[in-house]
Amino acid sequence: MFDEKIDILEDSLLKYNAALLKILLEDKTTKKNIIWATNDYYEQYFDGYEAYQEIRVDSVSGIFGKIIQPRIAKDKSKQIERTKNHAEVFTPSWICNKQNNLVDAAWFGRENVFNKEAGNSWITNKEKICFEQKGKTWQKYVDAKRLEIACGEAPYIVSRYDHATGQAIDIENRIGLLDRKLRVVCENSASCEEWLKWSLRAVQSVYGYEYQGDNVLLARENILYTYIDFYRLFTKNEPSEKLLLQIANVIAWNIWQMDGLTNKPPEIIQQNRDSAKNLQQPFCTIKDWRAKELITFDSIGK
Repeated sequence: MFDEKIDILEDSLLKYNAALLKILLEDKTTKKNIIWATNDYYEQYFDGYEAYQEIRVDSVSGIFGKIIQPRIAKDKSKQIERTKNHAEVFTPSWICNKQNNLVDAAWFGRENVFNKEAGNSWITNKEKICFEQKGKTWQKYVDAKRLEIACGEAPYIVSRYDHATGQAIDIENRIGLLDRKLRVVCENSASCEEWLKWSLRAVQSVYGYEYQGDNVLLARENILYTYIDFYRLFTKNEPSEKLLLQIANVIAWNIWQMDGLTNKPPEIIQQNRDSAKNLQQPFCTIKDWRAKELITFDSIGK
């Protein structure tokens, strides 16, 4: 059964601070909004929901405030259609955990750092994470860059819920790459100021790209709400609007919309009565927060 606690309503973001939702819809490369990049919504809502059109605040709020849902909440026929048309298959959390464990085993030089795998589940290590290998500090772990390709709703980065079942996951048992970093920040920060510094750097260190616009928004929301969860865990308070706007801006840079075959924003052909206009796109721009510079994702591979 789908757990409705995992579905973040865009109206809630809009009510909290209108600028927050606006930032989460930004495309930093095109200087516009992310686009739908699918006609799934056009089939039902028509004007304003074609693949080439930008996702506007008013197209996902108000009477349209519940149209974007996690994959698991979508109609089964729609899930099958998206798998067929977009190869969209979301990975169960136990598999994400297994693969993330491989990444950490390589970094730490030992296995079972955050948890021990148990069939289609895991047993969380409740002890403070130990950084015993020479040169491997908790700060370096937090700063280590991680990328999820074709990230969908970002199940490898954050695990608020199991993306295959829809079941919410308690914060102490989460297995995402950012979840692990934020756990380490919570365990090692001696003050709120230190937590704020390193939690920001944790968010700055995780990246992901996705083609379909609704998934980009869902991934961004999942990361924002994960940050809120860990903030509450450490401070026992609520984050300020100023802080969340700062975090949202980082997320909008780090989780971007891209065609993985071209390293550019989706290039959708706009059909009209007279002609088809193919809009030439630049390579996607991302930010290296430690170097304080903008780079194209395409340049990394070269």
